[in-house]
Amino acid sequence: MPVAETPVTITVGDLEVSGVYARPESPFATVVLAHGAGAGMEHPFMTGFTGALNDDGVATLRFNFPYREAGRKFPDRPPAAIATWRAAMEVASRQGSAHGDSGPVWAAGKSFGGRMASMAVAEGMEAAGLVYLGYPLHPPGKPEKLRDEHLYGLELPMLFLQGTRDTFAAQELLEGVVARIGPAAVLTWIDGGDHSFAVAGNKRSAAEIGASLAPAVVDFIRARS
Repeated sequence: MPVAETPVTITVGDLEVSGVYARPESPFATVVLAHGAGAGMEHPFMTGFTGALNDDGVATLRFNFPYREAGRKFPDRPPAAIATWRAAMEVASRQGSAHGDSGPVWAAGKSFGGRMASMAVAEGMEAAGLVYLGYPLHPPGKPEKLRDEHLYGLELPMLFLQGTRDTFAAQELLEGVVARIGPAAVLTWIDGGDHSFAVAGNKRSAAEIGASLAPAVVDFIRARS
């Protein structure tokens, strides 16, 4: 049976944003998940991914950034997004403590959400590790505008899941970035995947695509727990 989801409210300064917490019996870890720039926490990709994590014994908390909560299209600036990440991680930790869970709490994000998670960690946010579901290394067609400087000081485990057709990350550039980060970072290519991990000729729903990424994440976390 699907794991029951519980709505939660996350306070960020004077604002409140929505979240959804789901906890299977005796989870071995928790993953906090942030959405990308163009869709909120209820996008089927997000729900498919967290549902599959729940089925594999991982508790999850997905949440909205303030701009999405307010119905705006333009993403929040880093300070607001980082503050939201900190608040979401605190809520996840409290939920785990309330249930007596002692497993690690990881931060994960689709595109923008993952980049903001890494920036939050670079500014001191605690996390057991980071998972990037399509890291936006540069804007499409602008490989000279890299978003990588803050990554090189991070020493926690990092998993980069990236489609080989993702226009937000030229393969040779991302491979170079991951190599420079060092052994804590692992890059796994999804053959034929675009920025949403859709593969041409392979008709799958967004929920199915999100769910398909969960096993690699579960294996990565288990190996480091």
